[in-house]
Order: sequence, then C-alpha cells, then structure tokens
Amino acid sequence: MVLKRLFDVLVSACAALAFAIPMAIVAIAVRMTSPGPALYWSKRVGKDNHIFLMPKFRTMRTDTPVVATHLLSDPSRHLTPIGGFLRKSSLDELPQLWCILKGEMSLVGPRPALFNQDDLIEARTIAGVCTLPPGLTGWAQVNGRDELEIPMKVAYDAEYLHRQGFMFDLRILILTALKVVGAKGVTH
Repeated sequence: MVLKRLFDVLVSACAALAFAIPMAIVAIAVRMTSPGPALYWSKRVGKDNHIFLMPKFRTMRTDTPVVATHLLSDPSRHLTPIGGFLRKSSLDELPQLWCILKGEMSLVGPRPALFNQDDLIEARTIAGVCTLPPGLTGWAQVNGRDELEIPMKVAYDAEYLHRQGFMFDLRILILTALKVVGAKGVTH
C-alpha cells in the first residue's frame, strides 16, 4: 500500500503539472459556455463508505437533478454545450487529481459511487469492495465503463480487490489511456 500511495502521489503530481494549462483552458471554456462554476463538487463514497467531495469539470447544467446520469430520462438534454466533449475525452475527470494528492482517491480502484447510489454502495459493501480507496480509473472502467450494469460492475470491482497489485494497476492505466483516446464506453 505504501508503494501504491507513493506511485499515486508521484504520477498525479506530474499529471497535475503537465495538465495545468489544459485544465485552465477547460475551466475558462466551461465558464464561457454555460452559467455557473467551472467545477462541480460531487458527494461521493470513498474507502470504508466515507463520504468525500470529488471535483469534476461541470458538464451538466446547474439545474440538473443530483442522480446518476443513466437515471435521467434524457441525459443529453442536461449537458452543457461542451459537456459531451468533456465527458467523451475524460477531461472532466482531471480535477480528481486533487483527491489523489489528498489521499481520498487512488489512480486505480473502483470508481467512486454517488452518495445516493444505494444499490451500488450496498453491493460493493457486501463484496468487500468498500475497503478499497476509489480510483480515477478501475478494472470495471476498462471493461465497459458506463455500459455495465451494477452486478457486472461490482463483479469487476471484486475481481480487482483480489487481483490488485502494481503490475495490474499499470495494465489498467494503459488500457484506460487506450480507451480515452478512442472515447470508448461513454454513453452520455
């Protein structure tokens, strides 16, 4: 765990520096294309089911209900003018580097559930996945992302729990980079 934490801090600090200018450009673009703040602070479930605030670049209008995107009747109706692009490119996720530096998240782990995704939280708790810090990316992310139903997502998260290690994390990070370049698995 100490090696994983050291790797997380080193990589996320380097990434934050490398992406500082693109993040500033995205923040300005979000503010210029829709009313409201550039960042959206979402209540998420972290390690041991503790709630923390996770920042993302805002991709939805400020009047959007606070529910998982797949539960909205027409998610595209709530997107900001550049929201779809930010989601497909995963640029909206970059502010989460802050949570990795703080130790609330890891580079690799199960994606943090929304505070009100009771079915996902319960299933992860039963599977023991709640003992892991949430990740910027994870095994479920590279195996389907938004397309996975909750039981399958939890199965991948549980598989990660049992297989986790430095080489597996590297594999997931490489697969994530390939998915992001191809914008695969993003439905909204």
